[in-house]
Amino acid sequence: MSEGYALFPTAIGTCAVAWRDSDSDSGIVRVLLPGESDDAVRAQMSRDRPTAHEQAPPTAVAEAVARMSALMDGAQDDLADLHLDWSGVSDFHRRVYEIARAIEPGTTLTYGEVARRLGEPGAAQAVGQALGRNPFPIVVPCHRVLAAGGKPGGFSAPGGAQTKLRMLVIEGAREPDPPTLFDT
Repeated sequence: MSEGYALFPTAIGTCAVAWRDSDSDSGIVRVLLPGESDDAVRAQMSRDRPTAHEQAPPTAVAEAVARMSALMDGAQDDLADLHLDWSGVSDFHRRVYEIARAIEPGTTLTYGEVARRLGEPGAAQAVGQALGRNPFPIVVPCHRVLAAGGKPGGFSAPGGAQTKLRMLVIEGAREPDPPTLFDT
């Protein structure tokens, strides 16, 4: 098996996708949100997937790239049928990611709601940590998961919460109210 990656333009900047090829299947192993530059995205991909080489994606991955780009342009596509390579993803993280994948564009859940759907109502912080390690942003829409009270919460992508809010606005979600001095 070999690994490849490609950069692709979106409305939020240049993203990247990596895949693992086998004789019969191409599975996405990593998606990166934009960095400060194309070179920064390449460098991050080289750190994350050191055996991957930049190249044209196979047909299935090229179609996934087109759909991710369209979603970031406002298309209503949940990307739920895209093939992900789950190797190296823990069972708990995969369960969190599967719940996140079921969140429709333009809608959100809180970390606590995801934890309750897992059947682990006290696991909101663990849900947040899992989403912070999400290897498939856009496809696993961690940006659709908010902190309590609809606040944006953290976001590990470059640009932080502002990138998260921008993605939500593109998808048609109501932007969370900004915090006030009296919020705790």
